[in-house]
Amino acid sequence: MTSLHADEAFLTHYQFSHDPFAPRVPGFKFFPAQRKPVLGQLHHLARYSQLLLAVTGPQGSGKTLLRQALVASTNKQAVQTVVIAQHGLGSELLLRQVAQGLSVAQADVPSILAQVGQLALTGQEVYLLVDDAEQLDDAALQNLQSLAAGDAQGRAHVFLFAEQGLLDRLQALGWDEETYHAIELQPYTEDEVREYLAQRLEGAGQGIEILSDEQIEIIHQRSGGWPGLINTEARELLIEQMLARRSAGRSGGMAFTVPKKHLLAAGVVLAGIAAAWLMQGRDSQTVSEAPVRAVVPQAPSAEGRPAAAVEAPPAAIEFAGKSQPLPLPLAGEAQTVIRQPLAEAAVEELDNFELPASPAPAAPAPVAAASASASAAKKPEQVVAKPAAPTPSPAPVQKPVPAQKPAITIAAANWYAQQPASRFVLQVVGSRSEANIQALVREGGGEYRYFKKVHQGQPLYVLTYGSFASREAAQAAVKNLPAKLQAGKPWPRTLGSIQQEMSR
Repeated sequence: MTSLHADEAFLTHYQFSHDPFAPRVPGFKFFPAQRKPVLGQLHHLARYSQLLLAVTGPQGSGKTLLRQALVASTNKQAVQTVVIAQHGLGSELLLRQVAQGLSVAQADVPSILAQVGQLALTGQEVYLLVDDAEQLDDAALQNLQSLAAGDAQGRAHVFLFAEQGLLDRLQALGWDEETYHAIELQPYTEDEVREYLAQRLEGAGQGIEILSDEQIEIIHQRSGGWPGLINTEARELLIEQMLARRSAGRSGGMAFTVPKKHLLAAGVVLAGIAAAWLMQGRDSQTVSEAPVRAVVPQAPSAEGRPAAAVEAPPAAIEFAGKSQPLPLPLAGEAQTVIRQPLAEAAVEELDNFELPASPAPAAPAPVAAASASASAAKKPEQVVAKPAAPTPSPAPVQKPVPAQKPAITIAAANWYAQQPASRFVLQVVGSRSEANIQALVREGGGEYRYFKKVHQGQPLYVLTYGSFASREAAQAAVKNLPAKLQAGKPWPRTLGSIQQEMSR
């Protein structure tokens, strides 16, 4: 292929306002549907897990765009974000930039964690996002792991965006699956490639019609569906097409020289005829035929070759795209993909989680003893009988509805505390509403349990599923969950980590 840089000829030929396939186009954001669950998973894991998060993909896979989307969709009042996007940082320079971003005087791990703890007291969390993290040295990675693990005062949420080789380095450093969680990006499908190209071209003043279906398929195959390679392949294909059309235009332009010279020869013939009429005064037909017969055969000889050798189809003559209308560039939806409502949806989706139909109030309570179920069944009687009786009996007053919650919490806590720390469960979803979690347990059955923890100074109820001997067995059980729960991206975790959370 031909690898050329953008020049005036390329932009003029296609009537682009700018190079649509430049690596960084101001205002361009393309976020396909497949990346939205990844963004939601990052928000979920940052909020409900204690793991360092690594997003991996080859160069040009869209990691930087995902990092930008994560920042844009974060609640600015609840999260303070520090982005590290410089290449090849050492440990000291990395800590210095983190300390500067958090307004910390001393650039060391204890001082940074102390500031993180102070921010936590005000209801703010800290996100550290590192681009091109594969270029960090081992000492810098260990410092980031220490910041992610945190201390009694607090912890930072660390996101690493890197190429696949980073995971091998983390394993070589002795990091295990209880330390970090990796998310691998997937390439674009052919339909997503089409949408991506359409948005790129529309931003530069053209439409997707400039490419045929066959060309889009070729671009998808050559690029493998990765955005960076899509830009390269699409640009080279258009340049090849431009050169081919220009070559055809030059050969077609020679066809114009033939009729011009023939017209000149015809003018000479007419001049000769007029002179003959003036000079001889004879029959014009006799005099004029001689010059015609003498000059007309000479017209092709002025070309030096037969006229048929230079003929070209009129459709190929001077085709340089100028006949194509220039559409107005889009200035609305094509330039804005990620908006604030998406941010709030990603942050608050779990607190609003509810079943399609709530069960009746008299249904038995989840993971509770038989006495707790009986207490829940009496709840409607207490609500109705209390205003009806003028002198209420003290017995119902001693058994209000909230009395069942400690029993449920204690029963669940006892189950988690009695399990081996090495076993795994699936963490499904968390909510501030215990009623929502209880409804999910009633709907799901005995394999669903929940525990209570304190998050940002408020109680949080976390739903889990099953008990498994290995991480693989827990991960395989995800497909057994209802589709609505699978959409929350359940993830395996050890019961030991849950026991530690409950003890705090």
